[in-house]
Formats: sequence, structure tokens, C-alpha cells
Amino acid sequence: MSKTTVKILSLVSALMLMTACSRPEIISVSGSTTVLPAVSKAADAYQSQSGQNIVVNAGGSGSGFNQLAEGQTDIGMMSRDITTDEIARFAQYSFTPIAIGRDAVVPVVSSEIYEAGVTQLSFAQIADIYMGRIDNWSAFGGPDRDIFVIDKESSTGTRQTFFDIVLGDKKAEAPGADLVIGSNNEEQTAMTQSDAAIGMLSLAWLNDDVKGVSIVTESGGVIAPNLENIRNGSYPIARDLNIVIRDDISPKAQAFVDYLLSPNGQAFVQESGYVPVNE
Repeated sequence: MSKTTVKILSLVSALMLMTACSRPEIISVSGSTTVLPAVSKAADAYQSQSGQNIVVNAGGSGSGFNQLAEGQTDIGMMSRDITTDEIARFAQYSFTPIAIGRDAVVPVVSSEIYEAGVTQLSFAQIADIYMGRIDNWSAFGGPDRDIFVIDKESSTGTRQTFFDIVLGDKKAEAPGADLVIGSNNEEQTAMTQSDAAIGMLSLAWLNDDVKGVSIVTESGGVIAPNLENIRNGSYPIARDLNIVIRDDISPKAQAFVDYLLSPNGQAFVQESGYVPVNE
């Protein structure tokens, strides 16, 4: 090999090293579609301030944890607790969930059903619908119309929280379901397109076409789904919105975690329709 060739190869190697060193590190965040809006807004602001590249992707709580555990993402987003099975599968790592906000999972109905008078349901009534024991809105004082039951994919934090509290089993099957769907925005769209649907959504995803019903308690009380009842702890289907990190988190990723917990980061949690943890 000539001296010229050696010099060229050395120069190429040096340039490749310089390029690798100058390439900005990308922080990857993935998981819960419920947590995503707040983290995405915070990521945009943080990137503008710091120049740090941050990529935020959805996929669901289970997917976010798995990607974190397998080293495919720096930070996971989960709207439920980490399960013992998940911890056991990746026992070589230590995981830390960090609450960045608080949210409610709300039983939601099409606006037509709400306006027809179905504005509150008990856990037993919701269970009857999802178990397929009741399939017409007339049973609850609504119109004589078949109930279109929307379930969520089993790995989603929203479903697991909802079924755990309402049915007593987060893995319960729902034989009454007509449609199984994934993300919050997909369910919101499906709800909007029906005039007889019931589903489960984060409080922040309610709108004029998708109405949240109040919960009738065993004592006969009625608790409305709103931020105040999440704050005071009276709304019964509530959960923490978490980011999850591994014990080997990079300093740059940790800096973004710190930002999410700062007043600026918490402002995006509130802006997204959730209760900040610093309240």
C-alpha cells in the first residue's frame, strides 16, 4: 500500500470520526398515546431552547416499556403501572416510573346518546354492556338503539386501568365488544362516527361529539368526570401518567426528564388537559 493511499485512508477515517462526533445525539421517547400530547409539546419547546433533537412516538404503554427495556428508546411513556411480568422479563435492568401528571379514564358515549338522557352509569351497568348482557340503550333510559361497544387493545394503559377498576380484572375479556381499537385518536374518531357508541377515553380526549358520563357510586352518589374531581381524588377511575427510565439513562435524556418535571414542562401537562404533579 502506497504512502498516498495510507494518507487518504487516514484522512477518510478522521473525517468519519469527526462526523460521528459532531452528529447530535437523538433522544427517543415512545409509548402511551395518552401521555404523548404533553411530552410532544414539551419536547418541541425543549428542542427550541436547547437544540437537542427529540423524537416522540406513540405505540401504547406496553410497546413503550418493551422498547425501553430492549434499548430501542431512551424514555418510555406509560399510562399504567409496570407489571410484575414486565419487570421479571427484564430483571437485568432497574426501571423507575416517574409521574408527570394525573388523568382520568372516562366512560364515553356518542353525543346523541348523552343528549337523549344517558348521562350517568354505574360500574355494574358498564360491566353489563362490556360483558354483552345488555345491548340496547333503552335499558338505561336512552333510545331504542343497539349499543355499539368499543374496546381497546389489551396492552393499552387506558384499557387496563379502566377494566381493573370497573370490572376488577385488567385482563378481562369483553364479549360484548363490537370493535377493538388502539390509540386514543382512533377511538375518538370511531366514537364521532357513531350515534350509539360507548368507549373509554382519557379526559383530555372528550369533545362535543364524545361525551363523558358521570359515575354512579354504590352509595348513590354521582361523580362527574372533571379536573377538579381528579385533583380532590373523588373520581374513581384515575391514574398517574408516567414516563419510565432505565438505570443506565444518558445524561442528555435525564436532562429532558428534569425539564418535564420543571414548571415549564408541567405547564405543557396542564395545557394538554391533565393535572400537573406540582399542584
